[in-house]
Amino acid sequence: MVFPLSQQLGAFLKERRQSLDARALGYLSQRRRTLGLRREEVAQRASISVTWYTWLEQGRGGAPSVPVLERLSQALLLTDTEREHLFLLGVGHPPQTKHQENQVIPTHLQHVLNTLNPCPALIKNLTWDVLAWNDAARLVLTDYTRLEPEQRNILRLIFSHEPVRQHQADWEAVARMVVGAFRADIARVGESQRIQHLVQELSAKSAFFATLWETHNVQDLSEGIKYLHRSDCGTLALNYSSFGIHARPDLSLLVYSPATDEDASKIATIFSGAHKAI
Repeated sequence: MVFPLSQQLGAFLKERRQSLDARALGYLSQRRRTLGLRREEVAQRASISVTWYTWLEQGRGGAPSVPVLERLSQALLLTDTEREHLFLLGVGHPPQTKHQENQVIPTHLQHVLNTLNPCPALIKNLTWDVLAWNDAARLVLTDYTRLEPEQRNILRLIFSHEPVRQHQADWEAVARMVVGAFRADIARVGESQRIQHLVQELSAKSAFFATLWETHNVQDLSEGIKYLHRSDCGTLALNYSSFGIHARPDLSLLVYSPATDEDASKIATIFSGAHKAI
């Protein structure tokens, strides 16, 4: 039997409350029969009334607000997975994704990128900083190794890096799509000083970006086709697909594959030629 979400939420809260070690959290009463916290202790930790918390556990407290769910998540010491589950039960959607300042990519993700050669692939975060890439991305898209970390941002590259701009078959169309997709993407992380500074910087540098930003257009760039103009092989057509990384919801994997056999041959020539020159 599938129970209503309110009852599932109540059962989840109760289970997590009872699984905590009260003594480890500083509750030293000798009258405890179990390790878990009491309802009044969770309510106090979450800054809500005991009555309402009791109703939530009983499945009759109504829909909790996002701030209450955040406080309950902290009070119950939930993991990221448990926090997401709490939000799905409480408000029907996952919480906003947290932007992580730690920009170090785990070794296993770099290995995934490397195994995708000769298809260009990269990993970006929610503010579209390129954090990792494979050799094919470096050779076919942009040589990220020659850029400073703050320059490895897709929006900065599109609007401020002339070589990237020149490689686009239709730069204005690409710019429109990128800005629309970026606006849709950052809704998952919410407003932040980092995003505000980036938008202000690009608006000051590019009147076209400022105009596009004011349109509030949103687009989905999870898949599509990209055309590049290269001096060594002419026009190169690449299908692209974006994939979420389950363990790191703040990151996404972007993979480019040749659109035709001819494009595959061009990429293979670029890739093999560069390695022969090493």
